[in-house]
Amino acid sequence: MSIFNKENGLALLAGLSCVSGFAPLGLFPIPVLALAVLFVLWGGADTPRAAARLGFAFGLGLFSAGIAWIYIALHDFGDMPMWLAAPATLLFAAFLSLFTALAGYLQAFFNVKFAPRFVRPLLVMPAVWVLIEWLRGMIFTGFPWLTLGYAHSDSPLAGYAPLLGVYGVSLVAAKGAGLLAVLWRERWNKQGQIALAAFAMLWGSGALLRNVAWTQPLGAPFTVTLVQGNIGQDVKFNPDVLNDTLDAYRRQVLQNPARLTVLPETALPMMRDEMPQALVEQLREHAKRNGGDVLTGVFEHDSGGYYNSVIALGASEDAFAAEQPHYRKHHLVIFGEFIPLRPVFGWLINEVLHIPMGDLARGDISQAPLSVAGQRVAVDICYEDVFGEEIITALPAATLLVNVTNDGWYGNSFAAAQHNQMSQFRAMETGRMMLRATNTGVSSIIGVNGHVLQQLPQHQLGVLQGQVQGYNGSTPYVRWGNAAVLLLIALMLSGSMYIRNAAR
Repeated sequence: MSIFNKENGLALLAGLSCVSGFAPLGLFPIPVLALAVLFVLWGGADTPRAAARLGFAFGLGLFSAGIAWIYIALHDFGDMPMWLAAPATLLFAAFLSLFTALAGYLQAFFNVKFAPRFVRPLLVMPAVWVLIEWLRGMIFTGFPWLTLGYAHSDSPLAGYAPLLGVYGVSLVAAKGAGLLAVLWRERWNKQGQIALAAFAMLWGSGALLRNVAWTQPLGAPFTVTLVQGNIGQDVKFNPDVLNDTLDAYRRQVLQNPARLTVLPETALPMMRDEMPQALVEQLREHAKRNGGDVLTGVFEHDSGGYYNSVIALGASEDAFAAEQPHYRKHHLVIFGEFIPLRPVFGWLINEVLHIPMGDLARGDISQAPLSVAGQRVAVDICYEDVFGEEIITALPAATLLVNVTNDGWYGNSFAAAQHNQMSQFRAMETGRMMLRATNTGVSSIIGVNGHVLQQLPQHQLGVLQGQVQGYNGSTPYVRWGNAAVLLLIALMLSGSMYIRNAAR
C-alpha cells in the first residue's frame, strides 16, 4: 500500500479536523468522529504496516496543525531562522506522529480474525490509543499536549475526570469512537442499534457524573487578585525596560487589595536577591495589611544552580524563620529550560536559539504546599500543570491550586487557550479550584467542576479579581492516579487476547 493514497489522505484530514475540538474552538464531538474514521480505516488495513501508515498520517494532521505555535517560539522569540524553524516544527510533529503510527501497528497486532467483529474497535483500538497517549506523556520527559481527553473539558465526558483523569476521559471518548465505527459498519441492524444505545449511555453517564461533588468546601471564601502584566516576550528580559516592568506590577498589586495576589511566572525577571528592597517591602506590607500574601515568579540561585521559582511575600513569612517560603519548578521543559546531552545539543541553545535561563536546575520532586493566605496552595509553574499525575502528589493536603505561566512565547496562537483547557482538567481531577496568573493570558479562575468562572482577555494588561473557596477531601483520581485507567487498558487487551485464543 502506497503512503500516498486516499485512505492515508482521509486519515490526514481526520487528524487535521481534530484540532477544532480543542480550545479555543471547542467543537468536542469532532475528535470523536475523527477517531471513529481512523478506527474504520484501521479495520480495513491489510497489514500492521498499512495501519501504522494510517496512524502516522492521522498524527501528522493532528500535530502539524495543533502544535504549529512551536514555530512562533523558535522563530519569533528564539531567533531561529525561518528555514530552520519551519522544518524543525514539522519534524517535531512527525516525531509525535510516530506514536500514533505505533498505535496503528499495535492494534493490528491484536487482530482477532475469528472473533466477533466488535472486539477490535471496542476493546483493542481504544485501549491501544490511550496506552500510547499515556506513553507519549511519559517518555523523554513527556509531551501530553492534544491528548484526546482534553477536548472534553466542557463536554459531558468531563464527568469521568475526577474518577479516571484525562486519560480515562480519553478512554471513554475512544470507546465512543469505537461504537461509532461499529455503527458505521453495521448500519442500523441489531448490533448497530446496540452500539448507538451504548454510545448514549456513555455520554449520559458522564453528564450525570458532572453533578457529583467529590470534595467539600473548607473555611470561608476569600478574595484573590491575579495580575496579567502583558510584558511582551521580545522585551521581557531587556534590562532597559526592567524598571518599567517592576513599576507596572507594583502599581497593579498596590491598587488591588486581596488576601491572595498572584503574579505570573518570572513576573520579576531577575534573581530574588537582586530584587529592589523598596519593592519587596511595599509588596510585603501591602499583603500583610490584607492579612495575606503575594505570590510572584522570580529566579533563585544557590549552590545547586539557578531555579525558576515562586516566592511568597506577606503574612506567611512570619511562620518561616529560617527561609522564605518558595516553590521551585521541578518538571523542566526540554531545550527550553534544560539541555539534554549537553555535549551534543549545547550548540542549539548557545548558538542558534536565544532563550534566557535555558539551563536551569530542578526543584525537589516532592514539595509541600505553601501555607499562604490561610490556604495550603499547590503551586505549579507553566508546563507542569499538563501532568495530572504530578499535580496530585500535593493532594489531599493542598486546598487550592495555583499555576503561574508565561505563554507569551506563543504569540497569538491557540497555545494559551489549549494550556488553559488542560488546567480545567487539573481542577476536575483534584476537586480544587485553580488560579492561573499568566503574563499575556489566559489568566483565569477555574471552579472545581472545571468551568472557567472568570477570565481576562489575552494580550491585555489587567487584573482579575474574584472570590475563591478552599476545598478538602479526595477525588478517586487523587487516590488512584493513572493506575485505574492503566488497569482498565490491561483488562481490555487481556480480554481481547482471551477472545482471540478462544476463537481459534
